[in-house]
Amino acid sequence: MYAFRSTHGPAGQSVELAFTDRYGGVSAAPFDELNLAIEGDDAEESRAENHRRVLADFAPDLAHRRSLADLRQVHGADVVVADGPVDRAPGDGIVTTRTDLVLMVRAADCVPVLLAGGTVVGAAHAGRAGVAAGVVPAVVERMRELGAAEVVAWVGPHVCGRCYEVPPAMQAEVAEREPATQATTSWGTPSLDLGAGVRAQLDRAGVEVVDVARCTLESPDLYSHRRDGRGAGRQAGLVRRAG
Repeated sequence: MYAFRSTHGPAGQSVELAFTDRYGGVSAAPFDELNLAIEGDDAEESRAENHRRVLADFAPDLAHRRSLADLRQVHGADVVVADGPVDRAPGDGIVTTRTDLVLMVRAADCVPVLLAGGTVVGAAHAGRAGVAAGVVPAVVERMRELGAAEVVAWVGPHVCGRCYEVPPAMQAEVAEREPATQATTSWGTPSLDLGAGVRAQLDRAGVEVVDVARCTLESPDLYSHRRDGRGAGRQAGLVRRAG
């Protein structure tokens, strides 16, 4: 069910976080098994059961009530402040100070980022447009406005720069906004390294980075839109304040 899971937070903060893989759900092929997409060709009842299973395992003390705060991701830099359950609000970043909420972002090649600092946790979905727009620094800024001082960020699975081929004009457009994204595929063509861009942005923001990424395209236990197209489901990053 998990590609990575931890309860380690900054400065003794009690936090729980995880990045899911594709196993432990009920979706049939080609989405097998733990597809956490909010829409698509997979059966709605399967996706609903997958969400129920993940929340019951990740936050069993909250599973009996509405505890999920998630987004309808739009590839921008808007940050939602969750003061209660959030049902797919438009945005690509979300933060909360509550202990009774699970924040969720979804990805299938984009970079999921989970953050914790003091009494604040956050999550970001950083695709090509989101990295260029600075969604991750926007989440850090909002967390600090809410009182976070020392912030730690976990960078989750995403397509790597060796695999993410793009047209030269697209590479130039994104690299102009975030130079660290410029890369070359393993076969010698222009590419983008979105993870490198996110890590550079976090470093400039003074955030400690824990990199737990693997390449989604190269990892069969993870979903990849680049690899599978419409047959790709979505994995998720989840974070909550604990205690």
